[in-house]
Amino acid sequence: MKTIDRDILRLAIPSIVQNVTVPLLGLVDLAIVGHIGDATYIGAIAVGSMIFNVMYWLLGFLRMGTSGLTAQAVGRNDQQGIHTMLSHSLTLGLLFGLMIVVLQIPLRGLSIWLMGPSEEIATLVRTYFNICIWGAPATLSLYALTGWFIGMQDTHTPMAVSILQNIINIACSLLFVYGLGMRIEGVALGTLVAQWSGLAMALWALERKGIQRPLSVGFSFKSKNKTDGFAPFLRVNRDIFLRTVCLVAVNLFFTAAGARQGDLILSVNTLLMTLFTLFSYVMDGFAFAGEAMGGKLYGARDVSGFQALVRRLFLWGAIMVVLFTATYALGGKPFLSLLTNHREVIEAATPYLPWALLIPLAGVAAFIYDGIFIGITATRGMLLSSVIATAVFFILHYTLSPSLHNHALWLALIVYLVLRGVIQAIWLRRKV
Repeated sequence: MKTIDRDILRLAIPSIVQNVTVPLLGLVDLAIVGHIGDATYIGAIAVGSMIFNVMYWLLGFLRMGTSGLTAQAVGRNDQQGIHTMLSHSLTLGLLFGLMIVVLQIPLRGLSIWLMGPSEEIATLVRTYFNICIWGAPATLSLYALTGWFIGMQDTHTPMAVSILQNIINIACSLLFVYGLGMRIEGVALGTLVAQWSGLAMALWALERKGIQRPLSVGFSFKSKNKTDGFAPFLRVNRDIFLRTVCLVAVNLFFTAAGARQGDLILSVNTLLMTLFTLFSYVMDGFAFAGEAMGGKLYGARDVSGFQALVRRLFLWGAIMVVLFTATYALGGKPFLSLLTNHREVIEAATPYLPWALLIPLAGVAAFIYDGIFIGITATRGMLLSSVIATAVFFILHYTLSPSLHNHALWLALIVYLVLRGVIQAIWLRRKV
């Protein structure tokens, strides 16, 4: 068990560190634009970042689908399969990136129309979008490479690339804005340079592993092994994409439903959701460990090792639930005070704090099973659990919101998280 725990932490901790760097970068970007003009710059960065976050989140299957299939090939000691997954994922990442660049004008118009910012902010968003869009091929290719590295039981390389990428982003943004006198275009250029620099660093890491031409290591629509061909790769990614659509729908609706209840409730929900975000950063690390180790053991047909891994992941999940729940219970209100000095918002958030305290317990199984299911590419089970849980979320909200108002929204979210974990547990026991 000590060996399993050591391997889990070896994979989880770098992923957690990588996750933590993401919000820090966003804070730096906001701090930069917050000192170069009025509030419209802050609004433009918020809207522009949201557009790209949603777009790339929907294409997150490029990472998840790659990690599970690669890990299984590692477990089988299938070198050709390992190289084929790299080729498939990079090809798909480049194709989607180029497609986004080609379709940038309609994508820009649709995104701004859906977000509905003021014309002044929309003008700045267009400037930001027109620059950052050219980083799509690099970003999506890096998604593919990150998934491949995780499948290869290597989370240190993605962590190093992410940290260096963020340092480059911050340095370039500061140079362009304060050194060269640019405004929002300077922040966008900093992001663009960092995106391509991150891809270059990942490709350099590939070369260090002895792979110099990753797109030419074997590409086929079908393969002798049922998990190596491009058709199974597309099937896995299709299921993950549809599952991600469900997750995005719930998250965007949660924000929109809060906004319809007024600015105060919107602020309350936004603050409390940071507690969910912090928990997710840590649990994603254990999910990544589940992807890498679970896929490897599944590929090696090591049933006892796989079962032991699941048990240890849930043990670590239980530890995280206790730690986060205790921390939130003892320091919830003080933490909210760090995020805002508006007493009205803090007091309004107090009745909803118990819901936020339930998030670790309600969501732990969903996080762990997501990692395991990606590792063993049981993507149909992931999709089924997300579809059912999403349907129940909307049914509960619309049924209870007339009487419970914002409490109905939080109850629906908690049930949604619980259902995902429960359905996946049933699926795993029956199918695997």
